[in-house]
Amino acid sequence: MAEKFKKYNHVLLFEDDQSEDVTIGITTREQGKSAYPNDAFNMARYIDDESSNITYHQEQLAEIINYPRENWVFPIQTHENNVVAITQQDRGTNIDALTDELHGVDGMFTYDSDILLTMCYADCVPIYFYSKQNHFIGLAHAGWRGTVSQIVTEMLTKIDFNLEDLNVVIGPATSNSYEINDDIKQKFDQLPIDSSNYIETRGNDRHGIDLKLANKLLLVNAGVPSDNIYITQYATSEELTVFFSYRVEKGNTGRMLAFIGQ
Repeated sequence: MAEKFKKYNHVLLFEDDQSEDVTIGITTREQGKSAYPNDAFNMARYIDDESSNITYHQEQLAEIINYPRENWVFPIQTHENNVVAITQQDRGTNIDALTDELHGVDGMFTYDSDILLTMCYADCVPIYFYSKQNHFIGLAHAGWRGTVSQIVTEMLTKIDFNLEDLNVVIGPATSNSYEINDDIKQKFDQLPIDSSNYIETRGNDRHGIDLKLANKLLLVNAGVPSDNIYITQYATSEELTVFFSYRVEKGNTGRMLAFIGQ
């Protein structure tokens, strides 16, 4: 299948006939002002970076995608499975500066227009949800904790239309070079999907996990048609000239911003 995330300056944009009038994408690490390392396009205010750098990067992105910053919404993510509804009244939250608003949120959705849902990533899985006919968009953040706590199925509980009308895009995240230990593997073994389909045992207490595939299987198990789910070929941990990777760079790195708007 041809890659549907197309690379432009500072950003990958999802391009598909089904996503017309929906803006889906994720920033890259290239050609910015931050020192992660030099000239990195960091989008996170919560790491050690100059606030003016993030504002400048936001302004650059706003111009590229034609969504003014005052229409953006950004939660404070905590690797859990809390999903909240967003309205136009939430626009601007945590964009100019971080606040206590939307704390502990790793999933958002809205039926309103003129909102850009945003979250930061650096290996965890960005999962975009949309239904044009139902004027619905959503965004979830799924690391191993969010995946094992089934944030994608929690997102589906917020949907009041037929899942056959839902499209899901699974964006750039770590490859199965990401390894977990026996204790974490046991947590995945409890899920209602066969862990052997996305976990490869490589040695004593070492298991490679494909988090992108795990989330797709959870969605299919919950009733989303497989043909409605797209998984990108991009892997953050394998392409460090394009993406930040928290694990490969041992935490000393920036963050990309995933976004979806309508």
